[in-house]
Amino acid sequence: MTIRVVIAGPRGKMGQEAVHTVINDDNMELVAVLDHKELAPNLVQYEQFPEQYNVPVYTELHTLFDAVQADVFVDLTTPKVGYEHTKAALFAGVRPVIGTTGFTDEQLEELVAIAKTSGVGCIIAPNFAIGAVLMMKFAQMAANYFADVEIIEMHHDRKLDAPSGTGVKTAQLIAKNRVPHKQGNPEEHENLSGARGADIDGMRIHSVRLPGLVAHQQVLFGGAGELLTIRHDSFDRKSFMTGVKLSIEKVMELKELVYGLENIL
Repeated sequence: MTIRVVIAGPRGKMGQEAVHTVINDDNMELVAVLDHKELAPNLVQYEQFPEQYNVPVYTELHTLFDAVQADVFVDLTTPKVGYEHTKAALFAGVRPVIGTTGFTDEQLEELVAIAKTSGVGCIIAPNFAIGAVLMMKFAQMAANYFADVEIIEMHHDRKLDAPSGTGVKTAQLIAKNRVPHKQGNPEEHENLSGARGADIDGMRIHSVRLPGLVAHQQVLFGGAGELLTIRHDSFDRKSFMTGVKLSIEKVMELKELVYGLENIL
């Protein structure tokens, strides 16, 4: 069966890679894209894509769902619109695959409830890179043996949310194997607010935003006389496409929301 796919954000760097990935997959068909700017009615008129990419462009999601029969909705846009897009897709019976991060706990809980009630599969992945998923799982394992940990996540300077979804997800996985406690000196004082980073159960997350970066993270575990560093680097957005393709295939089998690529590997 050919999977009919819609992609939101085709002009973004991740979106462009996703468009190429779906069009070049024999088991998928790109039936439409969603672009908030009305640049052209078809991708053949976009300078980013070859002339043979004959795919209609819509600016309104509800109009798109009314006009096009789709199986999967892939969103690689921004936290500002990602939440509303996900809800709209679920209510339309189209399975969302979401790479947008920055959802609040309350928003995730609501989306989980909608997916469960409607029986529509949904995947939200803070990171689609297989290596990043393994990095998070290795960090969760290491937390059984190291009580003190700090996370440094580094991304390009156009990223909107901090800390990253990957950083938060890593901390959540570590927390399953770590007793919450405050790290560092009990009398520690920040001379500059924020110098010690964000605090999750006593763990610290530090966000770096610089041009030239794509997506990078290192998890530092400190013990008596030793340091364990677990690191992953995405140097190109192609690194995320294996996970995107896998998620499109797997979401067809789901009837609920799954948060994190590690849960479908």
